[in-house]
Parts: sequence; structure tokens; C-alpha cells
Amino acid sequence: MTDTHHHPENDSQFAGLTVNSGVVQPPSVNPYMQRGRRRKPMPEVSELVEGILKGDVTMLSRAVTLIESTAPDHYARAQEVIEKCLPYSGKSKRIGLTGVPGAGKSTSIDVFGLHVLKDPEARLAVLAIDPSSERTKGSILGDKTRMEKLSVHPNAFIRPSPSAGSLGGVARKTRETIVLCEAAGYNNIFVETVGVGQSETAVHSMVDFFLLIQVAGTGDELQGIKRGIMEMADGIVINKADGDNIPRTQLAQAQFRSALQLFPPTPSGWKPEVLTYSGYFELGIPEVWDMIDRYFKFVKDNGFFDQKRRQQARYWMYETIDEQLRSHFYNDADIAATLLKLDREVESNRRSSFTAAREVLDRYFNDIKK
Repeated sequence: MTDTHHHPENDSQFAGLTVNSGVVQPPSVNPYMQRGRRRKPMPEVSELVEGILKGDVTMLSRAVTLIESTAPDHYARAQEVIEKCLPYSGKSKRIGLTGVPGAGKSTSIDVFGLHVLKDPEARLAVLAIDPSSERTKGSILGDKTRMEKLSVHPNAFIRPSPSAGSLGGVARKTRETIVLCEAAGYNNIFVETVGVGQSETAVHSMVDFFLLIQVAGTGDELQGIKRGIMEMADGIVINKADGDNIPRTQLAQAQFRSALQLFPPTPSGWKPEVLTYSGYFELGIPEVWDMIDRYFKFVKDNGFFDQKRRQQARYWMYETIDEQLRSHFYNDADIAATLLKLDREVESNRRSSFTAAREVLDRYFNDIKK
């Protein structure tokens, strides 16, 4: 078989034809990728602090990355940055937002944030606590894409939670990030949780006002809301109060108001309010914010605001001690080997859980005394 069977254009009768050799395909991997992967070295502590105090978003982001790092040398530098920024913090309104999945938290934060930023002096930082990250290693980055208007606003800073780590660790890093954001001039801080669960306690311990976002029309409106979360709420807002759903939101409003009557008085003396609004149609947003402003005036007038801030600072001191002790204990190589041995003995019923725990703790404390 001749070559013309494969390439008839090479036959002499087609001598006038020109066959191009084709286009050379570029490599599948961008040749500049390797160069791009080499990140700039982390700036010095003094450079980071100076940039943060000037409101430099890039330096703020780098400093938050430093806080989120698990590298031991980064931890020491992060603490130094926080200490230097601490005198410039504390001058913001810290607001926690939570709600059941599907309540429209991201849309609500978008419109609440834009309402706050109507004040030309306002700057807003939105931080997230994602308790699911420990299991899935995922992040709340998707929520940032749903805050369409806020994410491009020049006076807004949106930071997803760390992509992995325990709830306690993620919460502590969020608390430290608040300090940096306040030092950078952000006078409004939103702390969002992904869903209703354990993370609410962590958020409540770092904010001034705790807002529970609920939605009507899903059956029993009180079902699935733990009493503890209801007791933590300084305000409850029912989303999607528009169109045919208005009667259902009004019914839910009445149910929540009745439920709140059964709870003991709040430590602040404030009586939590229940309001309805529509995040999608941006209805009732000023009323929600009027409630929050009234709360801040109320607790500042009676001294509870400063008292709560002091209690929260003390709480996070002890939380940090607990976390550092756990980290030191489980990262000790000798303890890790002992635990591995005792783990097998406990599983095979050769040792009770309690004597095994006592042995490993005695060994740990004896090593410390040496």
C-alpha cells in the first residue's frame, strides 16, 4: 500500500496543493506556574503591624494567614502581631449571625452589610466560623460568592474560615482576626456560623450582639432550634417575609415571641425582639438595624457592654490555655508512643480506660517536673 492511500494529497495530480504541518500544541501545564507557586516571604512583624494600622488590606490578609498557620515559628510571630495591634482594637460593633441551613444567611449578610456601609465612615469585616471544616477539610468560601455586592465593596473585607482544624482552634483564630480587623479600622465586624450547632457558643463568646436568622413555612418553626441558642439570641429575625409567605412569617413571629416569654431574663436586662424581613427583596432591613442600634445603646448605658467584653477576654485566656495544653500533650512524641500502646491494651480489655488515662497523665506530669 502506497503512502498516497494514507495521504492522497501527496499524489502528483495534487502538486498544486500545500499541506500545512499544523499548529504546535502548547504544553498542558502553564510554564509560568512553577514560578507563580513561589510565594513572597512573609513580611516582618513591624511591616505587618504598620500596614494593618494604615488599613492596608494586603497586609491584613497576610497577617490573618500568619494567624491561621500551624507552623510553630509562625505562631510566635502571629502572637507578636496581635499584641502590637491590641491597643488599637476594641472600637467596633461585633455582631454574630447564625441560623438554620437555608435561612438565607449569606443573602442577609450581603444586604445587612450594604445597609451598614451606607454610612461613609463605616467599614465592615465579615468573618466565618466553619465547624464542618474538621470533618470535610472544606471551607466557607462558597458563601463569599453569594455575597455578590458586599464582596466587591471597597469598604468590606470578607474572610472565609480556616480550611481545616478543630472548632476551638478555628474559633480562637477568628477571635484573633477580630483584633487585627479592628486595628485596621473596621468598625463593624460580622461573625457568621455555617449552621446551628456547637459553634454558636464560640461565636457568642466573641460578639456583642447575637442575631438568630430563622425562616418560616418549613413546618414547626421552633423545631430544631435548641433552647440554648434561643437563650443566647439578643434578636431573632425571620427571613423571607414577602409575597404569600408574609402570613407564615407573622405566625412564626408570634410563636417565637411566646417562646421567649418562658425564658429567664437575660444577663444584660435586654428583652430580645422578634422581627420579620426579606433579604431577597431587601424589605425590613432598616428596622432590623434599628433594633441592633437600640441594643447597643441599652447595654452601653447600663454598663453591660464593657462588663461582657471583660468576661469574653477572660474566657479566651482560659480557652487558649486549654488548647495549648492539649496541643502540647498530644504532640509529645513520648506521650504519643505511650498512648499507642495503651490504646491497644484498652481495646483488648487488658487495661481499664481510667487506669490507662491515669498512667499516661502521670507520665506526662513526671516528664514536666524533670
